Order: sequence, then C-alpha cells, then structure tokens
Amino acid sequence: MPIVKNVDETQFLNVDLDIRSRSSLEPIALAMGRTVHVLYVGRERGLYKAYLELHRHLSAAACIRGFCALIRKLPQAERKLWDTATIREFNVGIQAQMKPITFEITVGEEAVRQAADLDARIGVTIYSPAMKAASQESLLSSTKERSC
Repeated sequence: MPIVKNVDETQFLNVDLDIRSRSSLEPIALAMGRTVHVLYVGRERGLYKAYLELHRHLSAAACIRGFCALIRKLPQAERKLWDTATIREFNVGIQAQMKPITFEITVGEEAVRQAADLDARIGVTIYSPAMKAASQESLLSSTKERSC
C-alpha cells in the first residue's frame, strides 16, 4: 500500500494488473517474480484469476509501463497464457474523499500504446469515502476487542 500523504484528500492508490483466463495464471505470477506483489491467484466459478501490483507505487502511467515491460519479458509459455487470457486489465485505483472538488489522473500516450500493444484495457476503480470510513471503524472495533 502506498504512503498516504493526506487521508482527507482524494488520491491515486496504485495500478492492479487483473487477469482472467480459462487456464491457471500461477505461471505468470511466478514468472514476474519479486517485482510484483500477488494479491490473489486462484480459481473462482470455473475461471482463473490473478490480481497483481508492483511493489513500487509510482504514477498510474509508470505502473502501466512497468507492468508492460514485465509482460514483454515473459517466457514463451507464460506469454501464451497472457495472450489467451479473456481479460487483461490495468486497473487504476483511486481513494475518493470530499476534497479536492476535482481530481484528475492522466495516463500518457506511451502507456496507453504499450497497453494496447499487449491487447490490454485500462480500467478505473474509485473507492468510496464511506468504504474507507467503514474499514477504519472495523479496525477500531477490532482493536478495542483485542485490548479487553
């Protein structure tokens, strides 16, 4: 998780690489090695899924370019798994807050071109401020329970 500068302001979190396939995606996660953090690799409802993020939290464009470089370096068998995946998505995560009134993230042409060259799409997930408040309340209540 990135270092949070101001918890009261909307901010870019990270880019997750979301992959879905009819084949196991564990070989891709293993081939990417220690440069990625594996959030999840497994099978759900007959479909294999992998959610990865880079250890280094850069700009959205830099994360996308970083993932693209890793994908281009995949060994042939793992690259075939990538090429045959049903979903290949770079998902930009944003934590919303009430400030500032507007918030923009730009993904430059080079990152978009590299994603397109790999037949990947770019998505955006915006996390509600209410979700963050709920997770903080949950954390506080679990801390209280442990201290009793």
